[in-house]
Amino acid sequence: MAATLVRYSGDSDEAHPEIFTVMPPQPKEKKPGQLPESVVKQFFEEGYAIVENFFKKEELDACRVAIEGLVDDLAQQLYKAGKIKNLYKEESLFSRLTKIEEEFPGANVILHKTGRLPQAFRDLWSNERLLNAVEQLIGPEIAGHPVWNLRTKTPQNEATTVPWHQDCGYLDNDSYKVLQPTAWIPFLDANEKNGCMEVVAKGHRPGKIAKHTGCYGNTWYVMLDGAEIEKTLGSNLKTDIKLCEVPYGGMLLINNMIPHRSLSNVSNEIRWSIDLRWQDPSKPYGFYGLKDGILMRTTKDPNHKIDWEPFDTVDRAKAAKAENEQVDEDEFDTTIQGPWMKKWELVHQNRHTDKLFKTAGMTLHKA
Repeated sequence: MAATLVRYSGDSDEAHPEIFTVMPPQPKEKKPGQLPESVVKQFFEEGYAIVENFFKKEELDACRVAIEGLVDDLAQQLYKAGKIKNLYKEESLFSRLTKIEEEFPGANVILHKTGRLPQAFRDLWSNERLLNAVEQLIGPEIAGHPVWNLRTKTPQNEATTVPWHQDCGYLDNDSYKVLQPTAWIPFLDANEKNGCMEVVAKGHRPGKIAKHTGCYGNTWYVMLDGAEIEKTLGSNLKTDIKLCEVPYGGMLLINNMIPHRSLSNVSNEIRWSIDLRWQDPSKPYGFYGLKDGILMRTTKDPNHKIDWEPFDTVDRAKAAKAENEQVDEDEFDTTIQGPWMKKWELVHQNRHTDKLFKTAGMTLHKA
């Protein structure tokens, strides 16, 4: 029996500039990791801020080790299933997945979809110094957002080159009225050659969503046309695009309304990174009710201990499939589907969108 396709509309005339541009009162107490007021001010005025030398080497090195473990688990899984003939153990963190990809195209997608949150990732996300910085942006009530991503940016790979978008373009319309800061953290020096991020500075100031379309090329990404950015958000792409090169140990802070993209990786190494998000837990997460966030800090309990188990038990990828009664028994499926595909006009058909709509017993067409 075909599933019932739930449709959404991303279009909205809502505008909440004050949510994304007004800096909240800063904590009176000085805490480790707090950002200079000038950096916080830039975050609200420009929509982004690069913070260098924030993390300790051992904090990010532990994440590198965790990623090596995830890659090895994937290699073993593919090898045992006869999908690849070599484990490539001699390769480094910055080349092994590329070699695996050569034998099994789409391996990076499988890794990207993993819901596993290694301890090193948990420690980074809930890092006390990092939460002290996040408190300057959203206040003392802090929850981790249900959407986090490990970016597996293998060289010259369309699936890892993300076009212009606002993060709210992937979330439901509740996200249009809540500030959700993101820390984009690379696990090596991120530069133009290996595909760092670009932002449209001040593009968040109208506090509104622009019209996205889907899906980019042969990917699952929504996209935001440059002309639409200028028309709806009042940006000037000749002057407002800023290249965000971030050294190892640093991070890029952005909000959920600023247009941004990641460039193509034209280097010979994999550019690994992670994006982590937070918000006030009293606000809606904007993730279609598929998964809640995780409380990390609250004034109601200064000794609050993070309970990771409920968060880990919900796999957001599986939850998205279940929304349309999708059953995917193939552990090596290299497609991705999500509610955002049903939120915007679909101008490109590909294997990702085809799978979603065929499951629902529908022919894909423009909305």
